[in-house]
Amino acid sequence: MTSESDTTASELNIPVINLSDEQAHVLFEELREKLSPQGNVVSPSGRQRTIELFGEPLSPQQVVERICDDVHREGLSAALSYTAKLDHKELNATTIRVSQEELKQAHQAADNDYLQTIRQVHKNVTEFQQAILSSDVQLVRDIGPGRVELRQRYLPMKRVGICIPGGAAAYPSTLLMTAVPAQVAGVQEIVVVAPPTEFGSYNTDLLAACFELGITEVYRMGGAQAVAAMAYGIEGLEQVDKIVGPGNLFVALAKRHVFGQVDIDSIAGPSEVIVLADETANAAFVASDLISQAEHSPGSAILITWHEALLEAVRNELIEQLNQLSRGDLARESLEDYSALILADSAEQAAEVTDRLATEHLHISTSKPEELLNKVQNAGAIFLGHYTPVATGDYIAGPSHVLPTGGTARFANGLCANDFLKRSSIISYDKDALNADANGIRLLADKEGLTAHRNSVDIRLK
Repeated sequence: MTSESDTTASELNIPVINLSDEQAHVLFEELREKLSPQGNVVSPSGRQRTIELFGEPLSPQQVVERICDDVHREGLSAALSYTAKLDHKELNATTIRVSQEELKQAHQAADNDYLQTIRQVHKNVTEFQQAILSSDVQLVRDIGPGRVELRQRYLPMKRVGICIPGGAAAYPSTLLMTAVPAQVAGVQEIVVVAPPTEFGSYNTDLLAACFELGITEVYRMGGAQAVAAMAYGIEGLEQVDKIVGPGNLFVALAKRHVFGQVDIDSIAGPSEVIVLADETANAAFVASDLISQAEHSPGSAILITWHEALLEAVRNELIEQLNQLSRGDLARESLEDYSALILADSAEQAAEVTDRLATEHLHISTSKPEELLNKVQNAGAIFLGHYTPVATGDYIAGPSHVLPTGGTARFANGLCANDFLKRSSIISYDKDALNADANGIRLLADKEGLTAHRNSVDIRLK
């Protein structure tokens, strides 16, 4: 069912779905479709803009392919050309990179409380990422008189690129949540790209954070052209091994396009949260959690509860809080377009629906959150209890806030220090050990018809 026709519904038309209704599955599937990754949906204004730039109505995927191919073929000149066309910023080979003096000046001008917060977050993230960092493993197997030594070796990637958004807001938190895990892993060369805007690579708070972290390569580029420049390398910017960090649709599609040339973290979509709440949840708290993700605009915010009275209480709180927040209008659009209030029959059904949606953020706001945690498998990051808003993970707790979206939490994971490590298995046999395992190798080689495999053993044991 949809929201009732009353005075509050006209102020916030957020869908209400009762899972016991006959048509609930239709509305639920429509919601799932909205949350799934969409690569070729474009607004009329976006379509017109594409025609103006490229002379034909290309899809977003086609636009990305055109930009990436041009940057691959033409290098810096194409990157500068697209920066001028798309970001309306004329740069050259010198000004496209943020100078060391600019980074230093931004740091010197930064507010001391801000720098202290950056240092606290750096400490928290480092502490957590070091705790989960993989280390080398060694196993020795004795086979009769022979000896086999097996090792798993971990080494950091040499060079990593980070995308920092900068369209509607500045995101120094994203820098911390991507660069610090890479540094903990041991990555020595970190490249940061951000669009040439007041919220991007001209934002002094972001530049000050780069200086604080010791990052010296910062480029004034955004969108698909920045992804392509890092993936293929251009004059003045050496190719990276992996690209991480969020961005708009074109950044996500570009990362997918260059995957294989370089590694990527994920193909990120709009921010998401599901709040699982029972009768002990505070409606004002729940509403604030929903709005905090919706304000990303687009952003999806879903309440799932088996306590019916909470639905109306939360909706009333949403209306009240939206009217008080500076980004309330943006959040309202997301709540009406990509969100829902869902009534489940039970906590078990709520957990089942949550697993099907496989959300980026999951906040379990119940009296016994650990019990419900054991019923849910698919979520990027999980927040337990009434006093753990998603903002704790976004900004300061320690795990990275770069997380799987669009239902990909079924198989994908949040970014961490281990994602910047390359692992190699190392195998060492002596002659006696090879002789002990020879018959097994011969048998399997014969089964597969790979005679040279068998011969590589036989020739050593003659």
